This record gives sequence, structure tokens and C-alpha cells, in this order.
Amino acid sequence: MPVLWLVLIVFALGALGFVLGRRRALGGAGGDIRLLHSLPSYYGTNVALLTVVPALFLLGIWLLVQPIVVDAKVSALLPDSAISEGTTRDLVMSDVRRIAEGLDKAVAEGAMTHAQARDIRAEFTDVRNRLGAVGVALGSRVGAPELFAAQRYRRIAGEGSLAMTGAVLALALGGFALSLIRTTPSFRARNSVETGIRYVLIFAATIAVLTTVGIVLSLVFNTIDFFRLYPAWDFFFGTTWSPSFGGGSDLGILPLLWGTFYISIIALAVSVPIGLFAAIYLSEYATPHVRAFAKPMIEVLAGIPTIVYGLFALLTVGPLLLKVFGQDGVGLMQAGTAVVTAGLVMGIMLIPFVSSLSDDIINAVPQSMRDGSLGLGATRSETVRQVVLPAALPGIVGAILLAASRAIGETMIVVLGAGAAANLSLNPFEAMTTVTAKIVSQLTGDADFASPEALVAFALGMTLFVITLGLNVFALYIVRKYREQYE
Repeated sequence: MPVLWLVLIVFALGALGFVLGRRRALGGAGGDIRLLHSLPSYYGTNVALLTVVPALFLLGIWLLVQPIVVDAKVSALLPDSAISEGTTRDLVMSDVRRIAEGLDKAVAEGAMTHAQARDIRAEFTDVRNRLGAVGVALGSRVGAPELFAAQRYRRIAGEGSLAMTGAVLALALGGFALSLIRTTPSFRARNSVETGIRYVLIFAATIAVLTTVGIVLSLVFNTIDFFRLYPAWDFFFGTTWSPSFGGGSDLGILPLLWGTFYISIIALAVSVPIGLFAAIYLSEYATPHVRAFAKPMIEVLAGIPTIVYGLFALLTVGPLLLKVFGQDGVGLMQAGTAVVTAGLVMGIMLIPFVSSLSDDIINAVPQSMRDGSLGLGATRSETVRQVVLPAALPGIVGAILLAASRAIGETMIVVLGAGAAANLSLNPFEAMTTVTAKIVSQLTGDADFASPEALVAFALGMTLFVITLGLNVFALYIVRKYREQYE
């Protein structure tokens, strides 16, 4: 059974449980709500929760564990002769999964029957062409070991999906029946529901934390694998970035870090003053009508996709700057792709981040502080400079940090606006690139994750993560320091 249908059935049982639970509670009390411990809706919610939550929890765990178990079982069936020189068992297993998915697609489209997909043999059939006819592209001819492993993969996965359907439905029906039996007028349904909701919230928070831990661990382990193949000193202190999948690569990160910081600094130099001044005007000087119009217009910038900003940099800002500073102008710029192009467009993109957050923080400053300053004879500008901005400084620092993190992690604007050159030049009119752009380029195509040229993407990501974490810690220190001063 498809997972979507299974989820819909579980939710339908939960909805039915809500109706029956509420009706059973009222029926047990003879229709008199005063004889119930809790409101009728709590009894229905209790049945719905015990029907839906355990079943969906089991479904989620099963969907996470089953691929790992199936891969382990099928991988053990692959003979060593199927692992050719220059490849790995993981790469062969990716081909096995692709073949299995192709067989499933061929059966679904009617190109094969279930029996044919189960009994087809590579010795008598060109499996690659058969699957290519239904739109499944395979890189090489399918051998007998890979086809046998794919057929086993389909069978084990099918048996697992069938067992999953039975287990999830059994658990949902069991929770439905048990909670319905317990539904009596004296049952403390409100306490049960509140406890269940608390556990659901704890589980959601745990998932968020574990996701972060999983991301960090995936970066750490792959980064360790990279440093086993490439010297850490050459990576952190190398001044040349020249990857070559044929070997002999220079993977120094310094040119990429320099490009990242250079573009980010230009972007912040554009966005912070404009965004902060716009926030001060909107919160302290603008009339309600002007604010009602201007604030949504500024926030529209935050909803524009970054690829659109990248095209704007490539087609509009770059040619304009080339005309002003290029050969027809002062002769500083050789092409439209340059650090200043990406920095200016990225700064425009970051304006709503700085403006909107700073505006909210400034508005959160108590009006009594403004009134006290004005009552002592200060002008409005003096009140803004000496009272409002210092009180709002922690939030403004947070807004600037958010903008800086957004600038450091931007990719599309850099790819289209700044070029792909990795250098350490101080000239803002030259093309440069950033860490995120090179992470994308290193993982584009059929990357061999046994090579340092592919694994370097994880080392770049880990370095970027550490830098961003350091910025967050520094900002937290600033926020706490000034918050104590003005609270």
C-alpha cells in the first residue's frame, strides 16, 4: 500500500475515533456534561491521539530503518567479483537501487509483468535497453550479479512494505480500541490529552536537535575522510584553488574564504545603512499611512527568489557597472561578473532582513523612554541616537548577524554575478568566487566520494559552519552585554 494512502487511513481512523470517543463519553453520562470529568472534546481528542500518534511514529521509524536494513541484506549478496577496480560497493549498490526502481517503474507502466520482473535474466535480455524504454537511464550494461541483487532488493523491500502496512494498521486499530474502551465519564481525558501533547512537543523539539546533530556528524565524518586523503595544512593555508579529478589538485581554501568575506562585506556595507535608516524612518518618523505602504513594499524584496537576483546581477547590474567602470568608463572593470556586482545585488537582497527586524526591535522599545527623553528637552534625533538605538542595539546586532549569515551562505547571486575565479585580489572589479559556490561545483555531476576532489565539499561546509557558529557566539556575547545595561 502506498505510504500516502496508509497515512490517510490512519487519519481517517483518528477522525472516526474523535467522533466515537466524544459520543461514548456523552452517552455514558446520559447526555449530562456535568457528570464528565473533562469536556467532551477531550475524550474525542484522546481517542484520536492514541490512534494516530503511535501509528505515525512507527511509520516514520520504519521508513527510516527499512532502507538501511534492505541495503545491508542486499549488499551482503553482492560477490566481490561484482566490485570492479576503481569503484566501491556503495556505488554498485546505488546502481542496484536504480535497477530495482526501474523494474518497479516498468511494472507500473505495463512494460513488464510482476513475473517477468522477478524472473528476467541478464544472460538472455538486454536489461539496460528494456529499462531505457521506460525512461530509466543506466550508465553501463547490467550484469547478472547486479540484476539478481536488484530483484532481491525489490522482494525484500516489498515484504518490508507489506509488514509495515500491517504493523501500522494494527497499532492504529489497537490504540483506537483501547482508548475507546477506556472512555468513561470518570476517565481523566484532559490530563491524558495534555500529557500526550507535551510528549508530542518534546518529540518535535528532539527531532529538531537530532537533525542538527545529524548534519554536524555527517560533515564531521566526511571531513575526516577528506583530511585522510589531503593534508590539512595545505587545505587551510593553501593560496591556490585548482581541483582536478584526474589527480594533482590544489585545494587551498584561502581564496574561497577571501571571496566569501569580500562579497559579504560589500553586501553588508550596502544593506546595513540602508536597512537601518529605513527602519528608523518607518518606526520614528513615518506617518501611519506611509508606514502601511512602505513596510510591505520593502518586505517584498525578501520574497524574490535568489535566482532572480542572480539574473538581475548578470543582465542589469553587471553590464551597467561595466559601462561605468569598464573600458568605456575609467577602465577598471574587465567583465560584468565581479565582486562589486555580486556585493551590490546581495546587499539589495539583504535590505529587508535588516530593515524589518530592526523596525520590529525599535518599535519594541518602551514609549516611556522616548517620552522621558523628549520631556528632558532632547530633540527627536537626539532621542533616537542616545535612547532608542542603544536600547534596541541587541536586536539590531541580531538583525545584522542574520544578514551576515545570509550573505555568507548565498550561492546563486555569486555564481551569476561574481564569476568562478578563485583569487586573493583586493580589486573589487575582478571576478571571484565563494565557499558555497565551490561546494556546488564540486558535487555537480557524478562525484566519486572516494576522491578528495568530492570530499572537499564537506570540508568546505564544515569550515563555513564553524565560521557561522563563531559569528553567532560573538553576537550572543554582544546581545547579553548590552541587554544587561539597558534592561
